[in-house]
Amino acid sequence: MQGYLEALVRATEESLGESLLGVYAAGSVALGAYEPGRSDVDVALVTSTALSSQQKRDLVERLRHESLPCPARGLELVAYRREVAAAGTPGPGFEVELNTGSGVAFRETFDPADRPVKDGSFWYGLDRSILHEHGLALSGPPAAEVFADLDEADLRRLMVEAMTWWIGREVEDSVDAVLGACRALVKLRHGTWVSKVAAGERLVADGGSDAVVQMALSARSGGRAPTLDAARAFQRRALTEVAG
Repeated sequence: MQGYLEALVRATEESLGESLLGVYAAGSVALGAYEPGRSDVDVALVTSTALSSQQKRDLVERLRHESLPCPARGLELVAYRREVAAAGTPGPGFEVELNTGSGVAFRETFDPADRPVKDGSFWYGLDRSILHEHGLALSGPPAAEVFADLDEADLRRLMVEAMTWWIGREVEDSVDAVLGACRALVKLRHGTWVSKVAAGERLVADGGSDAVVQMALSARSGGRAPTLDAARAFQRRALTEVAG
């Protein structure tokens, strides 16, 4: 994975030149929870200026799986202008969004307005909050100096939007459904972002956790997964707490 990330930084520097301020690992890589075969690679770029259409197209062509094979399930990359990263606002605000890899559907989006409403817009503010706290600088200044966190009201609202969206999905892995809800609860109760598995373990360690959490953790190592109905019930209880 280290070799891939280094190659991604080089390709990004070649594409954007002096416009590039930094490249940051987010998600499971930043949280120390990357699992080969299961996890995606999440990367955020920060630029000094808005990117031209040509810069956006060139960046995608250099980083897409066919040009730079991703060893993970997929690459999920988002580029932001410096002022967006530093604003601490909840909106998408991205310059480029790229999903590419052998295990994900290809997506390139050059304007937040072009993103389907049904796919949700909560991802970006939450991701920038995680980057503020845990982002791993692959190049450029420390992530905490580049990405501002959200205020409590915006953070809670985006978590509610995210949990409502996940509950509304027709098909879902019950284990991820439970552990994703655990992560929101840990952020709310303890004020820190952790991986999904670490969030489930934290709730168990706190005591009084739902049995479905222990089931979901066990399923990650081969145990029986909770039913989708049980997962949905847990998600709804978690949503009620997060919504306040």
